[in-house]
Amino acid sequence: MPLYSVIIRAHNEEKFIGKLFESLFEQTIIEQTEVILVDSGSKDRTIEIAKSFPVKIIHIQPHDFTFGRALNKGILAASGEIMIFASAHVYPTNKHWLENLVKPFSNEKIALSYGRQVGNEITKYSEHQIFKKWFPAESHFVQKHPFCNNANCAIRKSLWESQTYDEDITGLEDLAWANKILQKGYWISYVAEAAIVHIHEETPKKIRNRYKREAIAYKNIFPEAHFSLADFVLLFISNTFSDYIHAVREGKFWENLLDIPMFRFMQFWGTYQGYRHQGTITEILKRRFYYPNSIR
Repeated sequence: MPLYSVIIRAHNEEKFIGKLFESLFEQTIIEQTEVILVDSGSKDRTIEIAKSFPVKIIHIQPHDFTFGRALNKGILAASGEIMIFASAHVYPTNKHWLENLVKPFSNEKIALSYGRQVGNEITKYSEHQIFKKWFPAESHFVQKHPFCNNANCAIRKSLWESQTYDEDITGLEDLAWANKILQKGYWISYVAEAAIVHIHEETPKKIRNRYKREAIAYKNIFPEAHFSLADFVLLFISNTFSDYIHAVREGKFWENLLDIPMFRFMQFWGTYQGYRHQGTITEILKRRFYYPNSIR
């Protein structure tokens, strides 16, 4: 019986998933670990690549997909005591990633751990700045606020059995789960040493779509939250200015002159649109969020 189960959600991830599997099967505790792929209808070589590794493959229909539902299906098929989640477009920075990510669970009060995320050479400059803010270089082993990220995360299966992931929310299912588990008296641990490279290769439209989807989810989790047009203007200007200052100091200003305002505009415009969304989330809207290229 494995102690750990790595669960990876994927849809058309042939470009990066091979590097993730290669890095996974070099981890120091891989002999105690099973790997599960939850695929939601990939049409490229994702499944072919997965079959070249000792990976259990679970299928979910595209029209049934939500982030929470895919995780729940993966966990149901898992045998480990600790569930480890990794995005299909990440890869560990070293062979001790798994070992470091699960260390906090020696403390019975820890329900969830999450690790550091960094970009690579194709990551947008502004996203590098976001990674630095959200995932600092210093660990915080007892965290009592719900921020976390399922691209590089681990939870206790025993706690999931009494509190599964929300299958209706449009994103931030990790934050919703963490918020509830903190209310039960458990803690979260941030482990900077458990680092991965997270690759976002997105068009401006996909950047806006991601932040819109997450804003709808955030408003669902925290109904009292608000984000006004003034917030959009203020945050767009202040973050663009900050990014420019950092880019000048790093000698990267000219190469990112246009990318910085484009990214920040789409980030905060998508957020504003998400907060303005009214009503329930329909299945059509879910499909638009998750599979925008397939809707005509």
